[in-house]
Amino acid sequence: MQGFACALLGFLVGANLELLMKLATATSTLLDPQTAARDAYSALEAQLGAAPSLLVVYPTASYDVAEVAATLGRLAPGVPMHGATSCLGVMSGAGFTGEGGVGLGLLGILDPEGAYGVAARPLGDDPRAAGRSAIAAAIAAVEREGEPPALVWLAADPGSEEAVIAGIQEVLGPNVPIAGGSAADNDVGGAWSQICGGEALRGSVVVTAMYPSTGAHFAFHSGYSASESSGVVTRAEGRVLYEIDGRPAAEVYNEWTGGILGALGVDANVLGKTTLHPLGRVAGEYGGVPYHRLSHPDSVRRDGALTLFTEVFVGERLIQMVGTRESLISRAGRVVRAAMSAGNLSQEELAGALVIYCAGCMLTIQGSIDEVARGISSELAGAPFLGTFTFGEQGCFANNASYHGNLMISVAVFERG
Repeated sequence: MQGFACALLGFLVGANLELLMKLATATSTLLDPQTAARDAYSALEAQLGAAPSLLVVYPTASYDVAEVAATLGRLAPGVPMHGATSCLGVMSGAGFTGEGGVGLGLLGILDPEGAYGVAARPLGDDPRAAGRSAIAAAIAAVEREGEPPALVWLAADPGSEEAVIAGIQEVLGPNVPIAGGSAADNDVGGAWSQICGGEALRGSVVVTAMYPSTGAHFAFHSGYSASESSGVVTRAEGRVLYEIDGRPAAEVYNEWTGGILGALGVDANVLGKTTLHPLGRVAGEYGGVPYHRLSHPDSVRRDGALTLFTEVFVGERLIQMVGTRESLISRAGRVVRAAMSAGNLSQEELAGALVIYCAGCMLTIQGSIDEVARGISSELAGAPFLGTFTFGEQGCFANNASYHGNLMISVAVFERG
């Protein structure tokens, strides 16, 4: 049984220290998990000049993740550690890091006047209760009961995200920003896992309650635009979309997209075909312009239903969205800019950023992912960032509403102080 010893890990700091917020990143493609973790952490700590207040860990599932976590736990005893597996690699100011599906990224936050509590819970058959319990434990770890965090950073198994968010919001209410990304592997084979403290976990949710001493600001967008095709959900259950406007969902979707699904009537995985053609729902407006949260069609069922990577509900209007390789490459930098604008931050005021980028989008533009990293780094003026490639994205929109979506980009930027 997983012990979840990290459920009460937190970082409390003395107010007499005068160090400012500082971020650093380090990456590795070394095959041996202990060596990769040791070398990356050594480089990270050298940049920070001290042990971090929070360690964020994104390895690929091709590693022995338990060895990565245990090694980092020995190197950084008592440091809160939050992590999840990433698809094929990670990205940072150094570009894409991943060779043959092997890559490890670390981000350290040094913030002597902040507090960071990490907790994990097994999802079991009640992900909502897991989210509720995990966030309560994360807050208790830093003795901030009754004080909402500035940001909740999240990692969970694909399939549980909406329920986990609902559980967190039962504790915090709807207005505390929630962001992060779902664990991934290299081939959608289910090998994903999470990290909390020095433990690698399966079937779990990990949350970090962040109380930074400086400002944290957020943006959640996609690289897609709305087409003129839309319809209302007339039958759905969870993540199965049966009907749009009273017709089989796959049939309607195929018409909207000009037949990208091909012949219908057989079970088929369509993830690759649908990446540039997700379904969207209006999540709000900014300056009179609607913004959307997206759902990625996963498979076509024999009954004409579509399975998705998000839940949908009867009565919602679905809009056919359209993306291009160019928009997926350029959009990440603009999302960073939007997060900075949310805090009226100049580049000189940045300490760094955490970036969530959909694995499906990454696979579509895989040869150009270094260009994505360069665009992010340019907007940050070289401030450190770490990006992971996820099987689901969570973020906070401009209307302060937090959601789970697909094919999205979620960014959190931190002020230097």
